[in-house]
Formats: sequence, C-alpha cells, structure tokens
Amino acid sequence: MTALLELRNISKNFGPVKALQGVSLTLQPGEIHALAGENGAGKSTLMNIIDGILRPDSGEMLLDGAPVTIRSPREAQKLGIGLVHQEIALCPDISVYENIWMAHAARHAGVLLPHAELREKAQQVMNRLAPIPVTRKVRDLSLSEQQLVEIAKALTLDCRLLILDEPTAALTEPEAQTLFSIVRQLQSQGIAVVYISHRMAEIFALCQHITILRDGRTVHSAPLQTMTQDEVITRLVGRELSQLYPDKRPLSTTTPLLDVRGLGDGKRFNNISFQLRPGEILGIGGLMGAGRSEIAQGVCALTRITQGDICIKGQPVKLRDYAQSIAHRMVYLSEDRKDAGLFLDMPIDWNISALDINAISHHGLTLSPRRERQQAEALGQQVKLKKGKLSDPVSSLSGGNQQKVALARVLSVQPEIVFLDEPTRGVDVSAKAEIYQILAQLAAQGVGLVVISSELPELIGLCDRIMVIHEGHISGEVSGDAMTEENLMRLAAGITQAEATWH
Repeated sequence: MTALLELRNISKNFGPVKALQGVSLTLQPGEIHALAGENGAGKSTLMNIIDGILRPDSGEMLLDGAPVTIRSPREAQKLGIGLVHQEIALCPDISVYENIWMAHAARHAGVLLPHAELREKAQQVMNRLAPIPVTRKVRDLSLSEQQLVEIAKALTLDCRLLILDEPTAALTEPEAQTLFSIVRQLQSQGIAVVYISHRMAEIFALCQHITILRDGRTVHSAPLQTMTQDEVITRLVGRELSQLYPDKRPLSTTTPLLDVRGLGDGKRFNNISFQLRPGEILGIGGLMGAGRSEIAQGVCALTRITQGDICIKGQPVKLRDYAQSIAHRMVYLSEDRKDAGLFLDMPIDWNISALDINAISHHGLTLSPRRERQQAEALGQQVKLKKGKLSDPVSSLSGGNQQKVALARVLSVQPEIVFLDEPTRGVDVSAKAEIYQILAQLAAQGVGLVVISSELPELIGLCDRIMVIHEGHISGEVSGDAMTEENLMRLAAGITQAEATWH
C-alpha cells in the first residue's frame, strides 16, 4: 500500500539549535499514529513543516508517493492536511461560527458567504463535540470550550490527514471520550491522524503505531501492540522513571490552614464547605463548567463571592481582592499560563518576581536587579527550571519549563496555601514527575495544596483526598481505596455515594 505521507530524513536548524536531525515518519491511510516526545523533542517543529508553516533545511516529503513541497498552511489545506495546534489561536472578539469558518473564508477570498447557512452548518459540527451556541463570542468561552472550537474548525476542512497536537490538554474526561469517538469515525473513513499527546493511556487506547522523538531524532517507531507503557516512557526520557507519583504522607491533625464554610457566588457555585490541613494535598475534580476553577478563584478573592465564611489558620478573614489573599499567603496558579499565568514576551526573572515587587525593591520604590536575579535563581533551582539566561523571554522555554516559571512565581511570596489549576496541562511525563516531587516537597514543609485537575490518574496518584464538584455543588468526597476513576466519574455525573453501589 502506498503511504499517505512519508517523511524522509527531515532536518531543521534554528541557528545553532538542531531542532530536527534526520527524522523519518510513515503514515498510512486510516491510521492513527502517535507522535511522542518530551517538550523540546521536535514534535511541533515536525508538524509545522508538514503544515507548511516551516520549511525543512533538508530531507524529503512525499504525499501519495509523490514528492511535495508545502509552502504555507493554505497549501497544506488544499492538499487535505489540517492541524489543530496545542496553543489556542482563535479570534476572541468574533463569534464561534466565524472562527470555525475562517479558514474556509480565506480559501474563498472575494466570495460572499451565506452567514445563515454557515451558522447552521457550524452548529451541526459543534454539536458533535459539545452543545456550544456558535453565535457566542469566543472571549466568553472557557478554555476547554475554546479547545473544542479549535477541533471543530479542523472538522470542517476536507481533510485526508488530521494532526492533533495535545487535543485533550484542556478537556475533561467525557469531552475527551467524545473526541476519541470522532477520531475513530474519521479513521473508518480512511482519514489518517497524527496524534500528539503526553498521556500514555490515550495513546494506547487510540493509536496503532508510535514514533518517538528525543532531542530532535527518531529513537523508535513501532506498532503499539509491541510495546508497554513503561517501555514508551523509558524511550521518551532516555532513562527509567522510578516513580511518577511521590509517596503519600500521614496527614496532620492540627488546626486547618483553611476552613471554607457555605461559600457561594449566587450563580456558578453555592454552599461549598471544606477544610485544608497543613501538608495536605486536596484534589478537586468534576466536569467542565462544574465550577471547579470558579470556587478556587472565589476563595482567593479573584472573583466576588456573595455568601459564606473563610477562616485562615483559625481566624476569620474578609478578602476584598487578590492582593489581600497574597498578604494572607494564599495564592492561585491559573490553568491558562498563556493568557492569565505568564507574560510570555517578558524575561524569566521578571515573570518570577512579578507577584511581589516589594521583595526585590528598595522600600517598594526602586527595583533591585541584583535581588531580582537572586530570587529568580533560587526559585528556579527549587523548581528545577531548565533555562538559558534569566533575561530570556519565557516564550523561549518549553511548555514544562514555562509551567515551572509560573510555579516559581507563586512560590515567590512564600505561600502557606496554594491553589493549582491544571498544574501539568500540556507538560511531558518527565516534567510532570518533577512537578509532582516539588508539590510533595511543599506539602512536607507544611504547605496546604489544592489541585484542580481533569486527569483522574493525576488526582488519584497525587492527592490525599478528592472533592468532586457537580453543577456548582459538592457531590461527594473520596479518599483511600475509594479513590477510583469509576467513583470519581459517578460523582462528577451527580451520582452520590447514597445513590449508587460504591466501589
């Protein structure tokens, strides 16, 4: 059978950096092919070459057995190639349906497009993924809803090859399962899919073949049925990971660091009560839109609450804004490092110090570059940051190291309570293990951690207990042997312990 796409000895340099060195990949029609590698391994560079965003320095690309040169994404689309980027690239000020049909409009410049018909077709495509009204502005959507819109855009293209770069990074488990069903439907139609993911369970559930990159080279390519997850991880990182999740420690029985009682904002969540003890890692699970992030933002005074009480170390507090939350050593790490978590075009040291200018200034008036560098170096070492110079922009770092910069920033205020919203989204397995160890070290120092995650194995492996949110309310809490994916999904769907046979 003639391969749909074949890459032969593709190389690409960016100055002295060798991003790709003789990479080869063969993709058959109707094949779901996993492309795996740590951040910086060359996956995105390779996909950008296939999509015409970049040109290779050497090597050959064949489509249906014939040599081809792709000079732009528009040319790639004409050849039936669609790419869903990991980083969301939507226009926030226009509607969902206008974003969905933007590529179509670019291909038919000068042609008057029927808006009513486009709205109807866009809604049909969107409904395959989620019932998001396509007349809504993108800026009003959550991060996971925006990711679904990105995928819907690709589904409107007449693709023979679809490239999905970390498509479930912002999705909940049910949304991911819906996406998997659609990918399998595309496969049955003979459409080939390149699937990039750090999640081993997804790769083994969905893909038939895997190509593994490390340091810009192909280190292995084989049918997945010939490999185990441990073997894939070992080839990814070049060594064996002894343990992904740290050992759990006995919980403190002292006075809670945080005591939340009857918290609500009147619309997105109500009657939320929980405690957090020193050294505890509390997980918060639930489906998209359940109110997980909103609860954390309400506790930290990033959004307004209308009812309830908050006690920190046994003392009632009334927080008017986030600055007061920081003053009480309680901080929030955003799920969206691109728009809310980091200043990507600013230097690394500036990003780390941005939360507490007083710590690096003379009486809050004049900044001290020496103090800023010292703080950034110390915190960078604490989070095992892999970087060039502290003056480099954060955008120059891999996704995992960008997340470490965001983590270093919240640690700059020496917090006692930390809310972490999707702390390992889009992060490779090696960086995940490092972040988990950092969180375990913080817990060992008595810091209370609240981890919001859509990855059920992450919640189970990392947390001491898990509180599940359903439609703005706590549907249940699990700990110990009751922390299973089945039980978490029941609670996320609103089925309480009293209503179901508990496992």
